[in-house]
Amino acid sequence: MMGKDRWERALHRKAVRVGPLDVAKIGVARFDLRDPYHLALTATWPTFTAAVLLLYATINIVFAALYAAVPGAVGNARPGSILDAFFFSMETLATVGYGQMYPATTYGHLISVAEIMSGIAFTAITTGLIFVRFSKPRAKILYADEVVVTPYNGLPTLMVRIANGRMTPLTDLNVRLSALIGERSSEGHNLRRVNDLALVRSNIPMFAVTLTLMHRIDENSPLYGHTAQSILDGNVRLFLSIEARDTAINSTVHDIRDYRAHHVRFGMRYTDAVTVDSSGRTIANLTMISVIEPDGIATLVEAQEPRLLQG
Repeated sequence: MMGKDRWERALHRKAVRVGPLDVAKIGVARFDLRDPYHLALTATWPTFTAAVLLLYATINIVFAALYAAVPGAVGNARPGSILDAFFFSMETLATVGYGQMYPATTYGHLISVAEIMSGIAFTAITTGLIFVRFSKPRAKILYADEVVVTPYNGLPTLMVRIANGRMTPLTDLNVRLSALIGERSSEGHNLRRVNDLALVRSNIPMFAVTLTLMHRIDENSPLYGHTAQSILDGNVRLFLSIEARDTAINSTVHDIRDYRAHHVRFGMRYTDAVTVDSSGRTIANLTMISVIEPDGIATLVEAQEPRLLQG
């Protein structure tokens, strides 16, 4: 029994959080040293930079200690000077070789060769990782802060407004909207199921400015019968995933955004963010992407489906 408790505590110490889901995974480590490539690519830039500098300093300190361990291994170095050995190590690791200090013994040459090979490998690996981190395609999608539910063509419709934050258009945009909704089975078990929310249009050939994604809340919708209060009580979560082709870099980009229950606003609509000037030019004010206002037609929706807009 004591062994089991100790095992469970060890698992709890390895709990990690998973992105927008706010889920703690037990039994896995946040940092898996067996997969350094994934770790290097998923770390933040400050963490990655600090790790590279720490590893670089560690390599130099180790080789400096090896040089200093045998007096006379480095020519023109002060006897017993760790600082001279450290600077010589840095010059050797970088394959600079100023010439003031040099390997003076066979032992010194062997350590220098090992350090030169380590420096070549370190530089190649670090350069490759930096290139991959910089070259990862990223979608610059702007999202409205809140989701609105307002009538559209006589039906209550859930809407999410997004915008292309780049000057170049995206093509072949594919969007998927889903909801994490709590359910209770006939056996009395509480479940949370991911439900797809069918969009009026989920594939758009070109995405240049703004786009309002719409899901009709009809009898076939997983949100049918829900009110603003029931969405809050059920802690409903919405997930929006996007995939598109960035023509500027000729690569596919991905992005995901989640909305909590309190981000769903009933009886509201998005304020127009796209206008046309006197010369016929389209102007998109992306600073207004999250601006909402009362739709002024809640009475119509309540008459058609009283359960949808309560609260």
